[in-house]
Amino acid sequence: MVLSRAATGSEENVCSTFGSRYVRTALPKYEIGESSIPKEAAYQIIKDELMLDGNPRLNLASFVTTWMEPECDKLIMESINKNYVDMDEYPVTTELQNRCVNMIARLFNAPLGETETAMGVGTVGSSEAIMLAGLAFKRNWQNKRKAEGKPYDKPNIVTGANVQVCWEKFARYFEVELKEVKLSEGYYVMDPDKAAEMVDENTICVAAILGSTLNGEFEDVKRLNDLLVKKNEETGWNTPIHVDAASGGFIAPFIYPELEWDFRLPLVKSINVSGHKYGLVYAGIGWVVWRTQQDLPDELIFHINYLGADQPTFTLNFSKGSSQIIAQYYQLIRLGFEGYKNVMENCRENMVVLREGIEKTERFNIVSKEVGVPLVAFSLKDHSFHNEFEISEMLRRFGWIVPAYTMPADAQHITVLRVVIREDFSRTLAERLVADIVKVLHELDTLPSKISRKMGAEDFGNMKGKKVERDILMEVIVGWRKFVKERKKMNGVC
Repeated sequence: MVLSRAATGSEENVCSTFGSRYVRTALPKYEIGESSIPKEAAYQIIKDELMLDGNPRLNLASFVTTWMEPECDKLIMESINKNYVDMDEYPVTTELQNRCVNMIARLFNAPLGETETAMGVGTVGSSEAIMLAGLAFKRNWQNKRKAEGKPYDKPNIVTGANVQVCWEKFARYFEVELKEVKLSEGYYVMDPDKAAEMVDENTICVAAILGSTLNGEFEDVKRLNDLLVKKNEETGWNTPIHVDAASGGFIAPFIYPELEWDFRLPLVKSINVSGHKYGLVYAGIGWVVWRTQQDLPDELIFHINYLGADQPTFTLNFSKGSSQIIAQYYQLIRLGFEGYKNVMENCRENMVVLREGIEKTERFNIVSKEVGVPLVAFSLKDHSFHNEFEISEMLRRFGWIVPAYTMPADAQHITVLRVVIREDFSRTLAERLVADIVKVLHELDTLPSKISRKMGAEDFGNMKGKKVERDILMEVIVGWRKFVKERKKMNGVC
């Protein structure tokens, strides 16, 4: 006996997800659909499409944390529906943020007494933190110029050409001239001597980078501070320093404690750090702390009372999740100084293993430094037959996402590959990556086009009747290299 559809139930009840009509027809992509679909089908369709994304654990382009302990994952999910801005409703979450601010400020040697409260705020990453710090510098500079009866309409900020794009955004969005110290081959960070020379009476601050995005190197903040102290004494300008410690702020205190870069230097007035990088929290949390309360102008702090109580706020956004703040507090109390030190030492050791493995190939120059963010930036010694963009492209076949990019102004002829060592990048993965790089090099070396290139144009010229094929082949080779280079030129540097 054949049962009718009414007897057997609806299609949604009898069909598996992949047997249902929802996966057999294209769903609308750019306008909302007319009708609903089952939750199981919606989940499976999205999950299947997301499989085409790269594996975050193998994304060696990014500094951002991709693994946390299951207990912290659970805390995140339990608080994912809390809006941090509702401080009156979630006072404990607000208290946890304040504890994080104080822990971080003291980690950076802020001049605070035992019972004194630090000045700082949690942000949605270092980009927002830098915007806030920059605004504070601009307003302090303007107030000082107004009091002196001097023009205050042409502020500028001095940085290296290696700064992250958020500094360019700050300058453009808030109408501040960006004066960049150009790089040079072999020196890929801001030269403090050149930076000090570029400072003038309109400079609101000099931004130093503790962990350059390009090669992980720490800029010499101590040297910059000493130069500016001398120049301030000569000119009376009192130019301050901001330290962009997005990458290095959670590294230097634990494995380079003797390095002077923080509030131990008198001209360092504010510091930002990314909790979602080596603060070991998932993407979405940054911090900015000021040396003293006087370094943050009162007029930038807003007070609201329409959420139940008087609440001070100094952020560019309003609503934001509480999860990452809670996750940061979890990491700070879970790991403590000892735990963070162990993680950073392990990252540094794995960086050494990877660096030595790459050096053994004898095919690359190492661009990164041993002291700095645990990463390896390296460039081919010989570009006659292949380039870094081709290596980056071919490594994707093994699952690795390794960025290739050109350096900024005055060093743009240098192309670099970069591997960031995060907490979840193990010794085994480091060894595996070296093995895969060797495979890629061998494959590139044995490609027909590369062998033909090695033969040289004169060899083709001696081949009777082959002139046309030679010209075509050389055009194909040159065209392909140009295509790859143009395609990868916009490869993101996180």
